[in-house]
Amino acid sequence: MSIELIVLDVDGTMTDSRITYSENGDEIKSFNVKDGLAIVSWKKLGKQVAIITGRTSKIVERRAKELHIEHFYQGIHNKKEVLETLLEKLDLTMDNVAAIGDDLNDLSMLKATKTSFVPRDASAYVDKIATVVLNRKGGDGDVREMIEYLIKEEGLEEKYLELWD
Repeated sequence: MSIELIVLDVDGTMTDSRITYSENGDEIKSFNVKDGLAIVSWKKLGKQVAIITGRTSKIVERRAKELHIEHFYQGIHNKKEVLETLLEKLDLTMDNVAAIGDDLNDLSMLKATKTSFVPRDASAYVDKIATVVLNRKGGDGDVREMIEYLIKEEGLEEKYLELWD
């Protein structure tokens, strides 16, 4: 059974976990452009992407819109529950899902998915249950590493490269 949906946590995976506040109280986050290109490529292959994050942020909402991620959930306490509801809507099972997370609030979601990824600097408790511990740290291309791992596993390398040929 193939992976049809990837689920992304944000803080610590799409970003380096840091939240910076300006003097005016504005929140600042940095996203990796290489992750973004891989996400767009995954979608061009006919696959789906969801963001399920515990925090609420206009910046993350903006990034989701830029990447045309239609399944976007923020301020979520129980990520597994939201994922189960999304899977019903999409008529998919956990066997069709790969997820990435880095901390304790991702634990139940990562345990439930067929394939789970964590960045190199994830919580040691989350490392223990992950299918794959990535070489890259959160916010440093770890999402791209995950997607390229899946592309190889799914036998999609040729199609992936043709997208940009």
